Amino acid sequence: MIVKNWRKILRRAWSVRFMLLAALLTGAEAVLPFFTPLQPSPLWALSTFAIVVGAFVARFVAQDIED
Repeated sequence: MIVKNWRKILRRAWSVRFMLLAALLTGAEAVLPFFTPLQPSPLWALSTFAIVVGAFVARFVAQDIED
């Protein structure tokens, strides 16, 4: 069931922010080899993993999203 204030949650929830950042990093990791001979380092994958874990934790922490 979708909550009534889903738009506000989408804009302000840390879990959503972390997941968007993880999606950007994952996309950059996939596209980077096409534009440069450099390969993403293991640190890149580790940081993406850490951000996803942060999003998972943030999903279960009560967040004040009121104005």
